[in-house]
Amino acid sequence: MNIVHMISGGDVGGAKTHVLTLLQGLNKTQNVKLVCFKKGDFSAEAEALGVPTEVVETGNVFAAARSVRNIVETMNADVLHCHGARANLIGTMLRGKISAPVVTTVHSDYRLDYLGRPLGRLTFGTINTIALRFMDYYVGVSDFMGDLLISRGFDPQRIYSIYNGVDFACETAPGDRAEFLRSLGMENCEDCVVYGIAARLSAVKDVGTLIRGFGLAAKDNPKIRLVIAGDGEQRAELERLAENCCPAGSYVFAGWVSDMNAFYGALDVNTLTSLSETFPYALTEGARMHCATIASRVGGVPYLIEDGVCGLLFEAKDAETLAKHIRLLAENDALRTKLGEALYEKAKREYSLDATVRRQIEIYESILRRRQRVGRKRDGVLICGAYGRDNAGDDAILTAIVRQMRAIDPELPLYVLTRKPRETGMRFRVGGIYTFDFLSFFRRARKTRLYINGGGSLIQDATSSRSLWYYLMSIRTAKRSGNAVLMYGCGIGPVNRPANRRRAGRVIDRYVDVVTLRENSSLEELKRMGVTRPNMLVTSDPAILLDPAASGAANAYLQRYGIEDADRIAFFALRPWHGFVRRNDAFTVAAREAAEKYGLRPVFLAMEPKTDREVCESAAEQLGATVIDAPVSSELLIALLARAELVVSVRLHTLIFAAGVGTPLVGVSYDPKVEAFLGHLSGNDCLTVENLTADALNAQIEKAMRERENAPMTAKRLRELARENQSFAARLLEDAI
Repeated sequence: MNIVHMISGGDVGGAKTHVLTLLQGLNKTQNVKLVCFKKGDFSAEAEALGVPTEVVETGNVFAAARSVRNIVETMNADVLHCHGARANLIGTMLRGKISAPVVTTVHSDYRLDYLGRPLGRLTFGTINTIALRFMDYYVGVSDFMGDLLISRGFDPQRIYSIYNGVDFACETAPGDRAEFLRSLGMENCEDCVVYGIAARLSAVKDVGTLIRGFGLAAKDNPKIRLVIAGDGEQRAELERLAENCCPAGSYVFAGWVSDMNAFYGALDVNTLTSLSETFPYALTEGARMHCATIASRVGGVPYLIEDGVCGLLFEAKDAETLAKHIRLLAENDALRTKLGEALYEKAKREYSLDATVRRQIEIYESILRRRQRVGRKRDGVLICGAYGRDNAGDDAILTAIVRQMRAIDPELPLYVLTRKPRETGMRFRVGGIYTFDFLSFFRRARKTRLYINGGGSLIQDATSSRSLWYYLMSIRTAKRSGNAVLMYGCGIGPVNRPANRRRAGRVIDRYVDVVTLRENSSLEELKRMGVTRPNMLVTSDPAILLDPAASGAANAYLQRYGIEDADRIAFFALRPWHGFVRRNDAFTVAAREAAEKYGLRPVFLAMEPKTDREVCESAAEQLGATVIDAPVSSELLIALLARAELVVSVRLHTLIFAAGVGTPLVGVSYDPKVEAFLGHLSGNDCLTVENLTADALNAQIEKAMRERENAPMTAKRLRELARENQSFAARLLEDAI
């Protein structure tokens, strides 16, 4: 590929490091050119790294745009890639005048770039804010930055994420630490625990909180030291603050440090106190040198730092908690080593320079493939379901469907009808359409190729007839608008009212092309409604195919609740239902017996914390058992269930997830859909809320534990069936071209 990058040429800090290291890596396999708008250290360093560089120095923005256009056309560039306000302005001016797509990397929150500099915010900040709206594609430095753009109305399907990478191949052994620290002005530090930060001394980095937190900790720990590397407009103010907060001789302002390997090699603990970040180099550079890390919980930081696992986090501006973390690491050498090594391993595995370069190339290739789709009369998939209601089961279904559509075609445009369009777009990187925005729905349905009536039990009138009428109307409208229609891994019923049964049968029979179902009883129900024309097949729930997060993440989540890695767990997932509270004692008795008979630690799982926590706490109280909230991430929830040796649940999707990872399970039904799913699992028995007793529940648990070797085989069968959903979607998309 031929790629032109533009940047002002006066950049420092993370943006400078990102661009230079990225271009050095890209230049090994791609035809790259860097355009700077001023001559200086940036352009000189790029040339020293072997990156072809051209300086366009002119105060006339139109002349600069003409020069860049000539470079792009002479080079026959495939992509024009912008960094920063001036480059974004010129990229916007050239968009539509060149054949190459215009891409920008958003390195930081553009609304905070000029914090403390009102004139810069008014001029360059305003220009950048406007120019960003006219880019073809966006690359956010971290998933957080992508989320931030989506929250401000940018199209989720034109946003990519990348992470700052560090070259772990050129690790260097630390030199004489004491000598290096003396060169920075720090004396008498041979036996000290040294904390440090490398940052621009500006308001957004909030180094003042670090000084205050360090000052609090230093009152009790005379052997700790602080090195502040960097410079900026707040330096004088911060020096005065340090004089008032910190003991004399315990800190030093080192200014800009040229040898960052030596700097991080001299630290025991790397710190970051920013108010806003994307994915700061300071953390990965410190990780490369095995530094333990304390950082503010902002932006993309939590993607790298798992609190208590590979670092410690605190809320921005919270100097007291920061001081507590500083004291903890000052007094615990083993913990510092453990956190530093864990962060090193994670950063090396996931955030190396090679990984960043590979990801950038993948982004370019994706952009160019998407450009080839422009002009298609119809393209994409419209997905309808009970989404945007903060329901873990429905969100898991959407996660599975989106992933399966991406597996068919990574650049396939996806649109989802949801109660929360912006939140859904942010989480799934899809186009969100409000559920009842019928005009937008009609417009989109005229442009897509496939309509998916999402998984779950949408065709039912137990909750209300209105929801059933809505889904039937959507199916009919999508088909009449020219889409192939697929009902995807769904459950049917109960549909109780005779008029609703007739209407549902008529619409599905006339307007649906394929129906995949998660259990046999749904197939029989459709036949009773008179549905014969569509191709109907029993598969499995799409969420069965979701994979668990790493076991380490599950253990770290459980540790927050005092559950240790060695604990053998039985999860009890309860929910409120009519008459259910009276039967809480049955779960308490069963949990006690699971502990006594099988050595399992009962843990009550609130799948929907707002509604389930109270009933879980009521059952757990008599045992003194732990109650935990289900995590938002489906993958992490599945990892928790995979970690367990038994799952007892009144929640359907807890049972579905447990079945998918081969964990023995016992279900208690409050709804026919639970009985139908368990019946699909090789005829599993199912208790109902009405006939629930402690003896019956204990008998089911005994059976599940006795037959637990069968659970992995059942999981394998269900996953094979679930893949059929994707196969039918692929065929319908192919036929619709």
